[in-house]
Amino acid sequence: MTWHARRLACLAVLALGACLKSGAAAAQEPPPVRTVDSVDLQRYAGDWYEVARFPNRFQRRCVSDVRARYVIRTEGRLDVLNQCRTADGPIDARGVARIVDSRTSAKLKVRFAPAALSFLPFVWGDYWILGLAADYSWAVVGSPDREYLWILSRTRELPAKAFTEALDTARANGFDTNRLSATHARRED
Repeated sequence: MTWHARRLACLAVLALGACLKSGAAAAQEPPPVRTVDSVDLQRYAGDWYEVARFPNRFQRRCVSDVRARYVIRTEGRLDVLNQCRTADGPIDARGVARIVDSRTSAKLKVRFAPAALSFLPFVWGDYWILGLAADYSWAVVGSPDREYLWILSRTRELPAKAFTEALDTARANGFDTNRLSATHARRED
């Protein structure tokens, strides 16, 4: 075999190996996170109780009574009030949400930083509505990178069947539900 033939054969083997490796990596990668088809923000607005969440840095002090209130503003954005109880007492965080996908209203960005910093993209966090009960009694919210996940309920206790449906939604989107920490009670039916 000539030097050129050996070189071409080596290149072909390396290229084949790279193709196989990238194909295997793509096969292991979960599909992109999907949101619900449509959200009626008038129905979504109001009070939500957190039933479970992925641990995160900005809620690390919250020990109980975790809830959120969404109020639609006249210009279409939402005021956000997050509250929880810490070992030292209640705290709250006020923010604003803006719609990113106006076709579905299921993809939003949320900011808790001062309004003067709004121009900075990193102060806005993804808030994607991945699952939603037909009667808007529970919701699954997460981020497209699968780093954040919340299961929310209109009541402090979520029926077991509804919790299972919410978990199934999260799993179908590639979230590791073993990472969830319970916040509020799940009612056994």
